[in-house]
Amino acid sequence: MRILVERYQDRLVAVVVGMVRNHDDALEVVQETYIKAFRNLDGFRGQSSFYTWIYRIAVNQAIDLKRRESRRVTVEFDEVLPPGGVDEWSQSSVGGNDTFSRVRNRELVAKVYEAMESLTPNHRAVIILREVDGLSYEEISDAVDCSLGTVMSRLHYARKALQRRLEEIIGS
Repeated sequence: MRILVERYQDRLVAVVVGMVRNHDDALEVVQETYIKAFRNLDGFRGQSSFYTWIYRIAVNQAIDLKRRESRRVTVEFDEVLPPGGVDEWSQSSVGGNDTFSRVRNRELVAKVYEAMESLTPNHRAVIILREVDGLSYEEISDAVDCSLGTVMSRLHYARKALQRRLEEIIGS
């Protein structure tokens, strides 16, 4: 099990952070994912890769957490950023070393976070799995346990919703 944890830990955390918007919650979700996977290892039939099977568990755990959170009080924006904050994420993800680039990137990342928050958990999951983690449509279908057509539909509507929300935020 240790080898599996080491192999998938960073990728799972990245996807789950994208869904739950909180690094500590993401770590907890990933831990719960491994526990659930270990308990249900006999249920893994090999019809999909282990990677997509464990991602399906992680995505479902993240969606469950978001549902539970929707019944709780919301938190401040600063509490949902990656551990190093927007500046660290934007520097490593978008690039740029000068002050102007860092400020511009920080603002862009904050706007993307805001737009992502407007998506449903299912739409956010498929966007993250496709655009951040680079999964194929088939792998996403396995990971979120729905048909290929549903994945394509969710991606289409998620992209359109994200585009509309970003246009509202940016003022295009």
